[in-house]
Amino acid sequence: MRRKKMNETFTTLMALIAGILLGIFFFGGLWWTTKKGLHSKSPALWFMGSLLIRMGITIPAFYFISRNHWESALICLVGFIVARGIIMRFTQVPGTN
Repeated sequence: MRRKKMNETFTTLMALIAGILLGIFFFGGLWWTTKKGLHSKSPALWFMGSLLIRMGITIPAFYFISRNHWESALICLVGFIVARGIIMRFTQVPGTN
């Protein structure tokens, strides 16, 4: 069995952290947009603008983090999904499940 090099461990950890940060940005931005957009005179502008900004940053970041290694992309995706749970927990309205 091959031992993992320190560099591989560091790369994996950085991909996970990057995925969490991207998820916080993406889902936190979605939550913020929903709060602002629902009370806006032009909600379509808020939602479309937010979508373009969030996707315009998230997709290239995933591509950059993966660097043609599917393992890094997968670890980043795991962090992204973990961040979704974090944002859901912190933005939950008291008294709802």
